[in-house]
Amino acid sequence: MCVEDDPDIRAIAEIALQDVGGFTAVLCESGSRALEVAPGFGPELVLLDVMMPGMDGPATLQALRRQPGMSAVPVIFMTARLQRSEIDEYRALGAVGVIPKPFDPMTLSDQIAGILADAAGDNFR
Repeated sequence: MCVEDDPDIRAIAEIALQDVGGFTAVLCESGSRALEVAPGFGPELVLLDVMMPGMDGPATLQALRRQPGMSAVPVIFMTARLQRSEIDEYRALGAVGVIPKPFDPMTLSDQIAGILADAAGDNFR
């Protein structure tokens, strides 16, 4: 599942995830929409924008974690702001990684795979 409020970035993420990466992706334009969609979709991964109007990424992550079946789903944040203190905060919330924006659509799926592999070894990017 990809949660991104910017329609252009959402469209690029869709191409990067589905066409390039081979993922089955559900796209959500807001945190509240992700909360509606997640139970029926059962995502194996959530790619989550940090800065969104209304419910931001961290608030969305906390709400997703309270839903049945979502407590262990890996979450990767996407953000244009990569400050160490913020990355530490995202990890404390349970994120397994952070991808900088803008991202390269041709390598996004590889970045995700790398983060998931690192998380399996408990290393954080």
